[in-house]
Amino acid sequence: MDELKELAARIRELREVCGYSQEDLAKEIHIDVETYKQYEECAADVPISVIYSISKKFGVDFSEIMTGVGGKLRTYQVVRAGEGQLADRYPGYTFQNLAFHYTKKIMQPFLVTLDPSDKPSEPVQHDGEEFNLVIKGSIVVTFDDQEIVLHEGDSIYFNPTHPHGQKCLGTEPATFLTMIAE
Repeated sequence: MDELKELAARIRELREVCGYSQEDLAKEIHIDVETYKQYEECAADVPISVIYSISKKFGVDFSEIMTGVGGKLRTYQVVRAGEGQLADRYPGYTFQNLAFHYTKKIMQPFLVTLDPSDKPSEPVQHDGEEFNLVIKGSIVVTFDDQEIVLHEGDSIYFNPTHPHGQKCLGTEPATFLTMIAE
C-alpha cells in the first residue's frame, strides 16, 4: 500500500508541476474524472495503461513514474534549430519545471563564451545530465571521441559521465547556455 501511495504522490506532483487539474488530465488521457481522482487518492489501483498514458503525456520516463528513480540518458540527443519542440526527455517544460525533473536539485544555468583562439581543454566527466543550447555562433562538442557541430539554436542533451568538451567553431566568439543537473 505504501508503494501505491508513493506512486499516487508522484503522479499528483507531476500533474501539479505541469499545471493540470485532475479534470483536465483525466480528459486528455481519456478516462473518467472520478476514476482518475480515485487513483490519486489511492482508493483504486492504477492500471499500467494509465501510468503509461501519463508518462507519454508529460514526456517522463515510464520507469521514472513507476519507481521514482530517474532514467539515465545513455548517450546524447541533438535538436537542430527550427525542428520544432525539443526532443529531450522533458519537452516543452519551463525553467521552473526543471527543478522537479532534476529531483528537486538544480544548478543555475550559466553562459559560456568561447573564443576562436581558445585551445580545446582536456575532456571532462561528471555525474548527472547536461544540456547545452548555442546562443551565438557555432561550437563543436566532443563527446566520447565524436565531434558534433552545433550552430545557433541547436541544442544537445547528454550524459556527461562520458568524456566531453566544447570548442569554438569559426572566426567569431561563440556563446552557449549550459545547465548541469547532478
